[in-house]
Amino acid sequence: MWYNKICNLIFGGILLENEMTLRSGAKIKQMGSDEANKKNYLTRNTLSKMHLMPSGEPVAYDIAPDGHIIYYFDPARVVEAPPESWYFPNSRQDVMTLESGSVIKRMSIKNAAACGYYTEERLGKMHYEAIEEPVAYTIRADKSILYFFDKKTAKRLPLSCVKCGKDVRFKKKLCRACYEEELAVRRAEGDAHRNASYEMDREKVLFFDLELTGFYDHDEILSVTIVDATGKLIMDTLVKPEKKKKWKNTEKIHGITPDMVADAPTMEELAPRIREIFDGAENVIAYGVSTDYSHIKYIYAEGKERENFHSKIRCCANEYVRYISEHRPDLSHASLTDAMSCFEIEWDGVAHTSAADTVACMKVWEVLFPNYYKN
Repeated sequence: MWYNKICNLIFGGILLENEMTLRSGAKIKQMGSDEANKKNYLTRNTLSKMHLMPSGEPVAYDIAPDGHIIYYFDPARVVEAPPESWYFPNSRQDVMTLESGSVIKRMSIKNAAACGYYTEERLGKMHYEAIEEPVAYTIRADKSILYFFDKKTAKRLPLSCVKCGKDVRFKKKLCRACYEEELAVRRAEGDAHRNASYEMDREKVLFFDLELTGFYDHDEILSVTIVDATGKLIMDTLVKPEKKKKWKNTEKIHGITPDMVADAPTMEELAPRIREIFDGAENVIAYGVSTDYSHIKYIYAEGKERENFHSKIRCCANEYVRYISEHRPDLSHASLTDAMSCFEIEWDGVAHTSAADTVACMKVWEVLFPNYYKN
């Protein structure tokens, strides 16, 4: 029975000495009834008598002599229970006293579900296990008793693999065997993509990077660097923004101050030359291209010119993310600095400047695509 279960795992966490980790990651302490009363904490039984129900997680717990868990709730985090759950129209006193002394009310299956209460069988189908004593009950047509348990305080059970349905999930909803099998297929496809021969002309493959006043569409460009795949510097210039006068937050990252760009050309002045450079390219590559493209695209008018430019764009960050997902799933970060560290590539210049980041992007791309260029 539920009241004889020994609870070692609670909420997907571990019940340690005098401490419990909830599914949310929050930790609550074991507390005797005297201490709980001093803090005005309420048990579920007390809340039920007041026609209330918890709206948040427990704030403390205790273990009853019969082994079941007693949760304490903060009175500031409770709500009124649905009136229909207080009593049946024909029987206001339809209650049951459990062996622990707790009193639970009778309610219909529909009303129980509205409160988040389910039978053990239903919880099992949702991959939960009841570890707290029942919070309500109903009586079947055959006069047998059906208990309801609160899903919020049930233990989350391990889920099975969505592919084989046998073993416990390891990653991406798959068990270890199915995950490794899928990973091997993705890795082979990715390696074929990266190792293919693309016969690109180094002089027509360009890498670029921008430094900005901020991270939003209304922010402006502060510097532009463009190099080709031979490492030749095509453009490296500061840019004077037309609207922004200061950018304290990003200044700490790239080091470009308002004084440094005071005499620099504007993007309007630079646009013809940048268009000329990009128009002669076959591919234009950046690291995290979505942000850079959203700002550099304005050198082209809406329409065919912008579409042609967009068709040349390639994102080095996306390719790196694909690579680590296939070869280094232990890595969870994918910034340009992370990519340089992963491939043990030395920086040329100071990271987070457009010049250094452009060259870094070029080097990372060459590691990812060793056969990208003509011999």
